This record gives sequence, C-alpha cells and structure tokens, in this order.
Amino acid sequence: MVFRLKDAYVFEGGKFFLRDMDLHCEEPNSCGGSVSVSEFHNCFLLPGLVDVHVHLREPGFFYKETIATGTAAAARGGYSDVCAMPNLNPVPDCPAHLAPQLEAIERSARVRVHPYGALTVGEQGEALADLSGLSPQVVAFSDDGRGVQSESMMRQAMLEAKRLGKLIAAHCEDNRLLRGGYIHDGEYARLHGYRGICSESEWGPVARDLRLVKETGCRYHVCHVSAKETVALIRQAKKEGLDVTCETGPHYLLKNDMDLQEDGRFKMNPPIRSEADRQALLEGILDGTIDMIATDHAPHSAEEKGRGLQKSLMGVVGLETALPVLYTGLVKPGILSLEKLVALMSTNPRARFGLPQGEDYSLWDLNTSYEVNPAEFLTMGRATPFAGETVFGRCKATIVGGKLVWLEK
Repeated sequence: MVFRLKDAYVFEGGKFFLRDMDLHCEEPNSCGGSVSVSEFHNCFLLPGLVDVHVHLREPGFFYKETIATGTAAAARGGYSDVCAMPNLNPVPDCPAHLAPQLEAIERSARVRVHPYGALTVGEQGEALADLSGLSPQVVAFSDDGRGVQSESMMRQAMLEAKRLGKLIAAHCEDNRLLRGGYIHDGEYARLHGYRGICSESEWGPVARDLRLVKETGCRYHVCHVSAKETVALIRQAKKEGLDVTCETGPHYLLKNDMDLQEDGRFKMNPPIRSEADRQALLEGILDGTIDMIATDHAPHSAEEKGRGLQKSLMGVVGLETALPVLYTGLVKPGILSLEKLVALMSTNPRARFGLPQGEDYSLWDLNTSYEVNPAEFLTMGRATPFAGETVFGRCKATIVGGKLVWLEK
C-alpha cells in the first residue's frame, strides 16, 4: 500500500518539515498483485508512539482485556510499542510464568509488546523474583499495582537490577498512609465526605527509593507521577546526577480533583490530585523533570467500573485517546509544542527503555474535531474521564515495522 502525502508535516530529527512524499507499507494478508494508493492532504506524519505503562490483562483476566483487543486499541491510538505490566495470573516472576504471556503476544499482538518482569514473587514483596532468569526477555522490572513496602527488599531488587543492567519501574505507594482512601485527599473529598489518599503515600516511597538509587547506582523510573512533591524530589535527584526518569499520565495533566464526578471513570491509582499538583506536573513537563507521558491503560469490566467513586475498581483506559486529548488540551492552547509532545510520547520513552526503532509511523488528521465516545473503542474497557469531550486528532493509519496495523475506514 502507498500513502501519498500532500503538504504533509513530517517529523524528523525533532522537528516538522512540510513536504510531499509517498509512504510505502505492507498490507495485512497481502498476496502481492496491485498496490492500493491512498492520498492524504495536510496530515501529520509522526513516529510510532510508545507507551511504557499498559495493562493488557492477559493471561489471567481475559474478561477485562486481551492482548488482541489491547493492541488493536494501541494501533488505533498511533502506538507502535507498548510495555505490558506484570500484575497478571500467573505473575511473570520467573521464566515459566512469563511463557504464557510471551505465547499470547506472539499469537495475538498487533503492535510490539514488551513485557515487564515482576520484582518480587507474586508481586507480594516478600521474596525477590527470578530477575536473572527473566532479564533476557523483559523490558524492565516492576511490581506495578503494589508498592514494594520493604526498604531492604527494594535495596536487594536494585542491586540485582544494577548487576543485570536493567531498569526498575516503581509503583510508589506506602500502604500505611492509604487509610482506606479512594480519591485524592483534597477539596472534593472534603466537600463530599470521602476518604482521601494523601500525597505522601506517593512521594514518601519516592524519597526512600531515591536514597537507595544514590546508594546502589540502579537505573530507576517512577511510574504515574501525580503529586507536586514527587516532581520536586525527581527534579532535585536529576540535579544530583542520579539515573532517574519518570512518567505522568494524560488525566493528571488535564484534570484536577474538582473535575471529579460521581462515576467510576474518574477513579484511578494514584488519584487525580489538586490544581496545584496539576500545575507542578505541567512545569515538570516543560522543564524536563518529567520525561514521558504514559497512559496507565487499565481496563475493567463495566460492572467493576459501575459502582461509583467509592466502590469501583481503580483504573481507566487511554490508548485510543491519549494523543487527541493532549493535543487538544495542551498543544492547541499553546501550553506545549507538538514537537515536545512527540518527544514525550515517542522519542524519550523509546530511548529510556531501549526499544527498537523500525519503520514505525502514525499518520494523523489534527484538524478535525469529534466527540470521545467509549462505545466506539476497540479496547474492552470503557472507563475514561474524557468521555463526551470534543477533541482534535484522529489517527488515520499506523505502521509498525513497515506493516500496516491500523487504517481508519
């Protein structure tokens, strides 16, 4: 197939160039013969996007998502690479437990899927997983969904990850400080009588881990940063020369706790926090403290997300909406350049996680607006805080390794 691009904005070397070009790719199930040609005007050709934090739920939780449905959503969202978190059944804490996931990826994935290995056995925080055995087949190590509560266990994990030359991606959460909370401990919680999750439950473990990074020399990445104190800690760590990176999510950059509604689609962990936290995250994006944006795509069933703020499970989906909501909310108002957004969603995560760069492209129409409609999603999850909002940006096609994996009909 050939995409004939006219007056296209092509991203190369960190900048956009206006040009005409033909983009060739292999169509799925192609048996040769005639080549189809599609013409696009005034589109944007971006590199394949990279999401280092997704939950594909397979194996173990097929009723929430599968590798087939999750990677179809990723392809539709312009992603060529996703990193799959290890809170699965079985938990990939040894090669034998990783094998079912690798088989499913080989069988069903539409885009590249890079699995994480667990840090501890069963993600229980009590014994170190077989990091050495997992290392050749995983992108990094994480106990995502559970914070490693023991300082000594995290030290052991960092020393072993350091020896193996692997990155630790940390879910930072102190269980002692949760106190039954389920949204941010802020104004909305006080107005509605809800139990809140304090910011220290996030930044406290980050402070501990940064001390351990200084001690061990481990390569370290902080998942889903939501609190202003965390941003300040990471900024200082980078000034000290520590090998530290971090991510935040679209919902933390675009929403604050006063945007919450009595609906499970606004509930995730960590929670959407205050406007002061949101502004600190934006500042961290602009000054380079925050290195990348990841969705923490976490699908659940309709029943699990239909119990309101208090009783719904935590997690929202984001693969199909990430670039449109960020382009609409940050780029169009002039808060962030499109070049910077591409770096946050492709260049930076690919470099930090050492992911291969093939013939990977996403072709976007950024001029047409539409309403976010979860009923049209390819993911099995439907919970998004952006439902019903008007956004700009449709992915017209995604190419991974020279092969067409998504084409907007």
